[in-house]
This record gives sequence, C-alpha cells and structure tokens, in this order.
Amino acid sequence: MPENKKELSEEDIKNRYITPALNAVGWAAEDMRMEKYFTDGRVIFQGGKHARKQGKKADYLLYSAPNYPIAIVEAKDNNHPVGGGLQQAMDYAEILDIPFAYSSNGDGFVEHDFLTGMEVEIPLDKFPTREQLLARLQANKKFTPEQEAVINQPYYWDADTHAPRYYQRIAINRTIEAVAKGQQRILLVMATGTGKTYTAFQIIERLHRSGCKKKILYLADRNVLIDQTMVQDFKPFKKIMTKIKGKELDSSFEIYMALYQQLVSYDEGVPDPFTEFKPEFFDLILVDECHRGSAKEDSEWRKILEYFSGATQIGMTATPKVKNGANNLEYFGEPIFTYSLKQGIEDGFLAPYRVTNSFLNVDLKGWAPEGPQEMDLFGNVIPKQLYQRPDFGRELVIKTRREVVARRITQMLYKIGRMTKTIVFCTDVEEADAMRQLLVTPWVKNSSATLSNPTKPTRWW
Repeated sequence: MPENKKELSEEDIKNRYITPALNAVGWAAEDMRMEKYFTDGRVIFQGGKHARKQGKKADYLLYSAPNYPIAIVEAKDNNHPVGGGLQQAMDYAEILDIPFAYSSNGDGFVEHDFLTGMEVEIPLDKFPTREQLLARLQANKKFTPEQEAVINQPYYWDADTHAPRYYQRIAINRTIEAVAKGQQRILLVMATGTGKTYTAFQIIERLHRSGCKKKILYLADRNVLIDQTMVQDFKPFKKIMTKIKGKELDSSFEIYMALYQQLVSYDEGVPDPFTEFKPEFFDLILVDECHRGSAKEDSEWRKILEYFSGATQIGMTATPKVKNGANNLEYFGEPIFTYSLKQGIEDGFLAPYRVTNSFLNVDLKGWAPEGPQEMDLFGNVIPKQLYQRPDFGRELVIKTRREVVARRITQMLYKIGRMTKTIVFCTDVEEADAMRQLLVTPWVKNSSATLSNPTKPTRWW
C-alpha cells in the first residue's frame, strides 16, 4: 500500500524525503547542520527568577565551507504547501546573511534567491549542488582569483577557540570581503559585550595568514583593552606580537598593540613617535572603541590614522555616532555591519536591562558659585554661571555627586545581587577611574556614610 505523506510528521518528512534528496546531490553530513539553534533565546525575568524563550532554529543549514552557510531549508509536513516554510526560511536567511532560502513539504522545494530576488519551484530530485550554488554566488559577487584566495582563508581554530556566533561570523566575513575588494575604511558596530575582540582577532588572523596584510597596528585608549587582549583572544599571536612601551618602536614584529598615548608626543617641538615608522609601514590598522573622540579632526587617533592613510583602517564601536564633532561615520563611512544592543537582548546573548530613575537635587536644580570668587579644589576661580546636568563631568566635577552616585549603585547591587554583571558609563577615562575607586571603597556600602562638602566642586576646566 503506498505511503500517505499526509499522515507523516514533519520529522518523518525530513528523514524520508528532504535529507535523502539533499544527500543524493552531494550534500554530505559534514556540509549540513540540522536543527541548528543560532540564538540562545531572550532572557525573561518573572517573580525574581529568570527563564529563556526558545531560540531561533534552522531545520537545515548548508555550508559551502566551515563558517560559510550558503543555504537554509525549512521543512513542513505534507499538510502544508511546498512553500509553506518559505517566509520563515527567508526571515532566518536575512538574519544569518545567507543568499539562498528554501522550503519543502517532501514533494519538492521552493527557492528564494536573494541575489536576484527570483522564486522558483524545484522538483524533489533537482536540489542545487554545492558547486551550482557557489557558481551562482561567484557570478553575482565577481571575485577575482586573488580576492577569493583571501576570502577563502579559513578561520583560526584550536582547542581553546570557539566557533563564532552568527553575528560575529557575518561581521568577520563581510570585513574580509570588503578588504579583499580594496575598501580602505571600514566600520563595524557591535554592542558592548558581543565579542568585538574575538571578531577583531579572526579578521586580523585571516588577513595576516593569507598574506594580504603583513604589518598590523591595533589601537586602543586603555591598558586593559591591550593587556587582556594580548593574553586572551590574541594569544596565538604571541611570537609575532609586541606592545609598544615607553615610545620605543621595534620594526621586527608583525602585530603591534598600542595605546594612542604611546604614539603621540605632548611636548611642543618633540616629534610624534609614530613618525619613526614610514607612512607605508602598516598595511592594516584596527581601532578598538573608535567612538571615543577618535574621529575628531584634532584628536591623537586622527593624527595617527591620517599619517598611515595608505593602510586599510577598520573601526570597531558600540556607538556609531557621537556628538560634538566626533562623528565616526564621517571618517569611516557607513558601517558594513551593525549588531545592536536591542538585537543582542532579543537573541539572548545579552541580558535585558532595567531602567531605574534616581534623581539628585543638584541635577534637578543645577549649581552656581555662591560668591564672586568661588574657588575649586585646585585654587582656580570658577566662572560664575549656572551649571546644569549636561555640564557635570564635562565642564564641572562635583566630588560629592560622584560619591552619591557610587553609593546608590552599590545599594542597588546589594538588592539585586552583588555579582550581577553591571556596566557603569562615565563621561571620560578620568571619571571612570574615580568611579571604580569609589565602588570598591568599603564606606560606600554604608548608606549613612559621611560625604564631602556637597557644594564644593573638585575642578573646573
């Protein structure tokens, strides 16, 4: 008696019809991932406990090479039309940056080609081979053999390395393609906590191993961004990597880690140390956290980038736009990839945050010097005017205000859990260091601690 497909479950359809059809045209087990979750599922807090929504899952991901998915197939049981899963396949394909999306109910396939926008129905035994899909992709992208040699360079992998998350893969692959095509200014926007350093490592490693980029400079503005990076994600570069210290430059290395402060001179008449290198010395410069004023025309970073203007320059940031002239879009151009905080929370890779309003009287009312010759802690006269919240931390620092903020943060952490991962955003590095010291100071745990004179500012500049 013939099998009645209408009585089969979706799993039966996959096992008896779809998987054999894919295998028959050469898609082997190592080229496929079945029931592949690519998000963790949003974290949900209820009644003091947390759970997760179900993550997004593809029925089939087909790979042209490791970390290069080229097609997605969504399956439905035979009570659905052959294209019943196509919209879901297309939605997932757009998220995953995949050019070909398919739906099947066991009778055949419906294909959506994102390269052309065309949709066609395909017999069950005529699914495209890996070679056919790659040929169509190549015809659209038009890579030269030299470009393909760079793009096809595999990811770095060892026992301590993890596979990239889907958005990291997209950021890495798009960057490699852009560099291979000769794009000189590239911007990646990735939310804080989504693995920019891992992404930077894979980009640098693949470009360096391919021979496309041989001398590389990694720029940051804080020691922690350099030191942690060198011993963690960049550890495989140990033998060819150096950190520039004391403004001493050694041209024998291949990967240079530097604070921009180490490469510029603050003494009038003393040349900038980076000028010891010829302008064509570096092939690639990667700027971590490039939103911190690095795009200002008068900034130290801008001086370095313009001196090595012939190098490919990649900016990585969590903030694509900054006010007061530090707009990194003006320098790097529109980002080639953006992974937002909102998307990270929705995918479950970042925990959702809660907004707690806390008002300080000085923020609400502002502050003005009481007398005509009000002095700051350094003995400088404070110009007489009304200072309001936008001025605090920029034009004026009130020591007690910082202490109150640190105390309230600490009290909140004791309520929600002392080990809760927390990010405190500050105006600049100096304020961040001061806040860090306050948050680890024992007195700040005591809500009745004595505070400094609340009206005496620390400094003005």
